[in-house]
Amino acid sequence: MKSKFLRGITHGIPICLGYLSVSFGFGILAVKAGLSVFQAAAISATNLTSAGQKAGLDVIAAGGAIIEMILLQLTINIRYSLMALSLSQKLDKRFTTPHRLLASYGITDEIFAVCSAQKEPLTPAYMYGMIFIAAVGWVTGTALGAAAGELLPAAVSTAMEIVLYGMFIAIVIPPAKKQHGVLFAAVIAAALSVMFKFAVPALSEGFAMMISAIASALLTALIFPVKDEEGEAEAV
Repeated sequence: MKSKFLRGITHGIPICLGYLSVSFGFGILAVKAGLSVFQAAAISATNLTSAGQKAGLDVIAAGGAIIEMILLQLTINIRYSLMALSLSQKLDKRFTTPHRLLASYGITDEIFAVCSAQKEPLTPAYMYGMIFIAAVGWVTGTALGAAAGELLPAAVSTAMEIVLYGMFIAIVIPPAKKQHGVLFAAVIAAALSVMFKFAVPALSEGFAMMISAIASALLTALIFPVKDEEGEAEAV
């Protein structure tokens, strides 16, 4: 068990380093929105989701309603449920229900990708090791960013905010180059978001984001449907 845990930590170190730099930007944004260093770190400790945290921060800063926060987080983070279902096919027999519940806390895009690439069945100790080191990087980066946001000049803090947005761009661009559907969804979502910002200023950012995400996803599904590989194989 110890060796599996250490192996998970080893595989999670690159994720930890990436999270350390990205969450630094979230920490700065959190302090700018009026949160304390402790509050910013607490958010990162209980929510390992960059997009969800950034969107939730906007709702908090705008004084949005709790129902807005719930629906927004459900829209943004529903993908983690799909990732969990996918990983459930690779779990070792030692993964009892309590272990599944604990491990679900740390399923992020990066951890999902690393776990999916493993040829051996995933053990609880392996996933706990990876989740532990990744969470340490995410929370530490947030705390450092929040502390720096309180000390650094406003111009420097504003410049550092680009780190979090840079990660979002880095996630979208590679698949967008290969798949027209991804590019279409990103452009439509951005266009709708801008439209709501200027044409419907009364609509809160949270609901605007939800509508933009859902609408772009539906349009993309209609215009760029995923082909049935099994059906194509049979036809051939």
